[in-house]
Amino acid sequence: MSLRTASAVTPLGPGRWSGAIAPGWDIVGAANGGYLLAIAARAAAAVAGRPDPVTVTAHYLAPGSPGPVTVETEVVKSGKRFTTVSAALIGSDRPLLRMLGSFGDLEESAGVERLEAGPPSLPAVEDCLPIEPTDTFPPPFMGRVELRLPPERAAAWGDVGGAPRVEGWFRLRDEEPIDPLALLVAVDAFPPTIFFTDLPVAWVPTLELTAHVRARPAPGWLRCAFTTRFITGGFLEEDGEVWDSAGRLVAQSRQLALVPRS
Repeated sequence: MSLRTASAVTPLGPGRWSGAIAPGWDIVGAANGGYLLAIAARAAAAVAGRPDPVTVTAHYLAPGSPGPVTVETEVVKSGKRFTTVSAALIGSDRPLLRMLGSFGDLEESAGVERLEAGPPSLPAVEDCLPIEPTDTFPPPFMGRVELRLPPERAAAWGDVGGAPRVEGWFRLRDEEPIDPLALLVAVDAFPPTIFFTDLPVAWVPTLELTAHVRARPAPGWLRCAFTTRFITGGFLEEDGEVWDSAGRLVAQSRQLALVPRS
């Protein structure tokens, strides 16, 4: 099932939309956070009347499981370039996330550029190792996207003393085109950085995820890199960069997640 189909929403009335969490988009039984955000953002973009999520922030309230959902949206402000929308993604018995986002048209964006960094240096796609799904780990979600890790990073998975960093290639399955909404999935698709350290390996629940979309990506694989500098107080931050096949920075992210208890 394509991401576009799995994140589709249908209007129910003013500010209300119906959708569904599709099977197979989960991490150990809980739907991937970027995928949930894409559902909410698709409804928010529709009510905004502007196609692209320029900046979105989601707070995660409960895990999502396959089944019907409702999205309740409200236009907070409509300006000349951006429309800001709040959205609540609600499952059958409880809210799953709340999002605030500003939407616009990235084709209209232009300005001076200055970059102090560039895309991560990666081996060719064919020289990297694909992450294939299992019933448990790697999780079923990996069957909905394609991830390829450099051999040395794949070998460092669970390595004692490794750096909290992961980089690799990303695209959707069956070469589904990647639009700005799909970038919300890309920024939350890779194994947590903590998996490459000597700390306990377990899934790290996301509390908050912010994504900034800079441009519509060119066709092809995306280069992605995620790093953590501080693991303290029971939390970690994960900063992400996503670069397209033309070498443009197309998205950045930061999420705050819970560290597994030892």
